[in-house]
Amino acid sequence: MDIVDVVVRVEQQLEAAEQRRLEERLRQVEGVIAPRFNAPHSHLLLVAYNPALLDSRRLLGVVRDEGFAAQLVGM
Repeated sequence: MDIVDVVVRVEQQLEAAEQRRLEERLRQVEGVIAPRFNAPHSHLLLVAYNPALLDSRRLLGVVRDEGFAAQLVGM
C-alpha cells in the first residue's frame, strides 16, 4: 500500500474543537490514514492517505463540504 501526504490550508483559524471535528470527519473517508493539524499552525491540515482509494481533490471537497474555505498546498 502506498501512502501519500497532502497539506490542506484552511482559510479560517480553527478552534481546537473544530480541528478535532474536521479530523474525525476525514477519518471516516475510506483511504484516509492520518489527518492531523500541524501545530502551532492551526490552519494547516496534513492528511496521509492511500492514493489507490481516493485523491487529494476528494479530501479538499470533504473539508469544503464541512463549511471551510480551503485549498491544497503543493509540497
